[in-house]
Amino acid sequence: MANELQWDELDDRAVDTARVLAADAVEKVGNGHPGTAISLAPVSYLLHQKVMRHDPADADWVGRDRFILSVGHSSLTQYVQLYLGGYGLELEDLESLRTWGSKTPGHPEYGHTKGVEITTGPLGQGLASAVGFAYAARYERGLFDPEAAPGTSPFDHFIYVVAGDGDLQEGVTAEASSLAGHQELGNLIAIYDSNQISIEDDTDISFSEDVAKRYEAYGWQVLEVDWKKTGAYVEDVAELYAAIEAAKAETGKPSLIILKTIIGWPSPGKQNTGGIHGSALGADELAGLKRELGFDPDQHFAVAPEVIAHTREAVARGAEKRAAWQVGFDAWAAANPERKALFDRLEAQELPAEAADVLPEFEPGTSIATRAASGKVLNALGPVMPELWGGSADLAGSNNTTIAGAASFVPAHHSTGAWTGNDYGRVLHFGIREHAMGSILNGIQLHGKTRSYGGTFLIFSDYMRPAVRLAALMNVPSVFVWTHDSIALGEDGPTHQPIEQLATLRAIPNLAIVRPADANEVSVAWHEILTRHAGPTGIALTRQNVPVLPRGGEFATAEQAAEGVRRGAYVLADSPTGSLDVLLIATGSEVQLAVEARELLAAEGIGARVVSAPCLEWFAEQTAEYRESVLPAAVTARVSVEAGLSLGWERYVGDRGRSVSIEHFGASADYQTLFREFGITTDAVVSAARETVAAV
Repeated sequence: MANELQWDELDDRAVDTARVLAADAVEKVGNGHPGTAISLAPVSYLLHQKVMRHDPADADWVGRDRFILSVGHSSLTQYVQLYLGGYGLELEDLESLRTWGSKTPGHPEYGHTKGVEITTGPLGQGLASAVGFAYAARYERGLFDPEAAPGTSPFDHFIYVVAGDGDLQEGVTAEASSLAGHQELGNLIAIYDSNQISIEDDTDISFSEDVAKRYEAYGWQVLEVDWKKTGAYVEDVAELYAAIEAAKAETGKPSLIILKTIIGWPSPGKQNTGGIHGSALGADELAGLKRELGFDPDQHFAVAPEVIAHTREAVARGAEKRAAWQVGFDAWAAANPERKALFDRLEAQELPAEAADVLPEFEPGTSIATRAASGKVLNALGPVMPELWGGSADLAGSNNTTIAGAASFVPAHHSTGAWTGNDYGRVLHFGIREHAMGSILNGIQLHGKTRSYGGTFLIFSDYMRPAVRLAALMNVPSVFVWTHDSIALGEDGPTHQPIEQLATLRAIPNLAIVRPADANEVSVAWHEILTRHAGPTGIALTRQNVPVLPRGGEFATAEQAAEGVRRGAYVLADSPTGSLDVLLIATGSEVQLAVEARELLAAEGIGARVVSAPCLEWFAEQTAEYRESVLPAAVTARVSVEAGLSLGWERYVGDRGRSVSIEHFGASADYQTLFREFGITTDAVVSAARETVAAV
């Protein structure tokens, strides 16, 4: 039988070797999480050696199954298998666990260790992002091979997750798991290590819900494997394998396998205690574990030659699976030349040439909200970029994130009067689940090939922050659409009005915050965002209409402005007088105030340059010469203009400069009243310019 589990004495020895290696590694460095790695050794070994389709020689093979260790603190659960399976880690890498420059950091890091699909650490993020992996796998199948029968396409594969009690307690997994069930993601299989031990020991102190019933209510298939059911602890690997096969056979639901384990088993004194969760075993306990498993207590990082030879057979098996898959892929490519061309373009991370040609141009002198302009740009790009898909956390009409005429990404029977869905639709509906939206977008990007985006109000970026930070840490190009970007959203009041969000988001390293001044900046900004494949971007857009700024004459030409947007900041309008006395640096809807102030200041004989700065992070990438050409160091009279905290602007305005900003929460009123009462006005810019020019 093709799917019958083959398991022998060498497999048992390899599992026990994995346990001892995990314990040795933590003991050597003196800190870490050995308990889960010890008790999950048979689970991870089973997945890596017997279940998953993967090729250690090519960790990025398109046809591979994905493995996500959501319990990232138990990094050795993965590292040891990457060593045993021939992914490039060796014993010295395990010996250097959690130390400077090692390939084995404290939590798995994407892009740092070969074979690691995602950075995990904050609990819940792995399982939540795995939902995004499953989304992407289905959508990409729709792009490349939608007619193939289930299980026959080279783009069919599974997403395997190992999660723990902490993951199931975090709220983000509730949001994401609800969506996974709703989406009927049969390609998603999660193994829940229910050992009921966390750092504070027995989870009964804080966690007593019926997880099985919860996940059944989400629409998951729930399977249970209880290694404690007989009263004696028996690691029935065959039973777990059968559950995994049953999960693979269920194509209409994601599957949760609840595996009841004893953390740290068979450590003689510390198993099933919080003491083995997050600290080294100690010399005596480590020796006891080794004796229990038949290892020499005086030997460390000992691997029998026959064991490593056995586990490294994974390399040959991976090559065989890869070769078999390649036959199917080549047949698909020959039969689908247009889809193969799309695949190749996405593999090369290239935009279609038409993407630049279809960008909408907006007439100076007209007025449009930048959120509305963003919607027009997305709808222009949609027909030429089938890889572009996205939506919103129940704010589609406000965020303008819908590609008109496109089907929704949802099983057809979930269609409504407003939305028509199918498995391969491109309009995403996250519901009111901003936290999960961020994680799912990260998973989509990590899976590869497509470009997705998700929208909500800027204020609710706070709900997304853990996922946003991880996107930046992983250097993946997730795109977050944040509208209603200032107090100008108006009457909803201070709970919905972002004040500190722009500043605190800019504080995240490697995250680009784009706040366009007008519709034409939006158009260029979207194209630039989609050309970038390193690091995430948040685009902050207005609710209220803003003028489309002049181009040419005293202002930058359309070409100069477009180039300036891509560089992050540029001279929109230079001083109209014979001197350059002050720099007015503004973003978003406040650029128009700087433009108006420039004229008033000129009447007073003060020469002001208006600098539009849609993305300070892109500006920081530019050469010193370019930055000097925009913000000459000799001009120390400077004013920043932004309807939010001034925090961070001091690096641009210096000690002599001034900031037109808001240093307090907002209020409920129309936006014109709020701008007037809170001093976001042309007069305020003029006054600040006078002050900075006069400062000595």
